[in-house]
Amino acid sequence: MQLLLNAIKSTLQKTKVEKLAAIAAEGGYPVKELIDLSFCPDEQIGFRAAWILEHVYSGYSERFLPQVSYFLAKLPVQTNLSALRHYVKILAFLTNRKASAEVRKMIADYNTDPIVEIVFSWLISDQIPVAVKSHCLNILANLVPKHPWIKDELIETMDFLVDKESIGFFAKVKQIRKQLKRAEKTRSSAKR
Repeated sequence: MQLLLNAIKSTLQKTKVEKLAAIAAEGGYPVKELIDLSFCPDEQIGFRAAWILEHVYSGYSERFLPQVSYFLAKLPVQTNLSALRHYVKILAFLTNRKASAEVRKMIADYNTDPIVEIVFSWLISDQIPVAVKSHCLNILANLVPKHPWIKDELIETMDFLVDKESIGFFAKVKQIRKQLKRAEKTRSSAKR
């Protein structure tokens, strides 16, 4: 872990993040260490570790997948808001209907109740940045097939928040409403 810590003590450019993600994917830095380091008391180090972690997932998901359960277990206790942005982005990818069959099975088999609870709490918190909330909307909408009750709660929450947040949040709400309508049409067609 010391090697990784030394590599991320100073400011990183995106190209260096990509290189470090490639090294992690090759086994140089275990994904579990990146997750653990994202909880570093030095918030900048935690942020950088989470940023690399996101790149490991997006570029080398096969290396990330063995640690999905560990990542999901740690997600609710992530308090570094800069790292949280990367965490929720990863979770939005993990819960997306376009995720691999292996990932969809992992999410289906995992007890996502605590995750749904914390994601809703982040969504309504005044302390959480809008970029995190935007991914929270995706995550909750993505989990509607597993937890149908989320749909009505999410719609109510979006109605409540839409006037309180930025114009960018409003655009995301519009997108999520369309996603929920498409999911409802798909579900209705499947029942026939």
